[in-house]
Amino acid sequence: MSITFWDIMIYTDMLLFIIVAATVLYLGVFAIASLFKKTHETPRIKKQNRIVVLFPAFKQDTVIEQAVISILSQAYPQRMFDVTVISDHQKEMTNMRLAQYPITLLTPNFEESTKAKSLQYAILNLPEFKIYDIALILDADNIVEQDFLVKVNEAFETAATKAVQMHRISRNRDTTAALLGSIFEEINNAIFRRGHINVGLSSALAGSGIAYDFAWFKDNVMKARTAGEDKELEALLLRQEIFIDYFDNIYVYGEKKRTTSKLNQQHGRWAKEQFYNFIRNIKFLPGAIFRKQYDLADKIIQWMLVPRTAMMAIILVMSIILPFIYMTLVIKWWVLGAIALFIFALATPDYLVTEMWDKTFLRDPLKRLWKHYKPNLSLKKK
Repeated sequence: MSITFWDIMIYTDMLLFIIVAATVLYLGVFAIASLFKKTHETPRIKKQNRIVVLFPAFKQDTVIEQAVISILSQAYPQRMFDVTVISDHQKEMTNMRLAQYPITLLTPNFEESTKAKSLQYAILNLPEFKIYDIALILDADNIVEQDFLVKVNEAFETAATKAVQMHRISRNRDTTAALLGSIFEEINNAIFRRGHINVGLSSALAGSGIAYDFAWFKDNVMKARTAGEDKELEALLLRQEIFIDYFDNIYVYGEKKRTTSKLNQQHGRWAKEQFYNFIRNIKFLPGAIFRKQYDLADKIIQWMLVPRTAMMAIILVMSIILPFIYMTLVIKWWVLGAIALFIFALATPDYLVTEMWDKTFLRDPLKRLWKHYKPNLSLKKK
């Protein structure tokens, strides 16, 4: 029995549709769950935890000083927190300016720099006589409000767990790439954080704006080996059956990539990290299901999903080419595309829905796909 071109096309279409539809279904369930308001009760906490704020900064000369000033201006008692900047491959003038602030400045010079190495270096070089309760991870471009540490302290005590994720939000939407990055950030917050918390599952970590139990972090950060240390730590937390909480009302403001090329690099790196984490953790899926470790099982399934940009690109490509082959096959893709856009609209806060929203979301996946594969021709809800 010979296999015809028609058979190959039908089976390919069916396989792609099942994979993409499963991703859309998963996103849809948690996008709907994110619409329900679930507020954390954060009464004034009398206990004040000792906090160490860690800023891994790799070639972030233009933004790190502003971030340091932001965290030093906190209403939280100054004796109860310390700031450590891990200044990796930054300019001497930047280090000289940072040294004027009441912080601990570390200046490693790694041959191959990663955030994991910077955090490990910081832990190994913190003063031994210092005792901390919370390790707070911020990126070098993160700006926070004056009551941020007060809220973090209250959230950590209220959550009563070893990891708490704050709400990362964009500081800039001045370019198409920055707007798209802002939209993706808030969609992540809605689906992978607020939606998950609302149904009783752990939040995803976001790389920064994370408060860890210091003792746990000190022991486990040394196990991180890749550039995606947050996902490694996330897997470790879930394998140890530690719940990751999320506080939607505590904001961490960060810079978004302003050019499509940098956004492509960032999302390409995230896609690789997602794939590697899936490969490393797939072996834990049967045991997680058997032992009813639903958080871990959900996370591994999450890493199996098609990245959203690739998902939209597949839907657009199939929607364009199938009408020229067989019209009946394309209808399901049109329906799926409409559902996907509706889900993204549900998860996008009102302040990001501008006249550029639909153009940005529909056009950018095709632009990225073309740039990646082209031949060598020389929106906070109030």
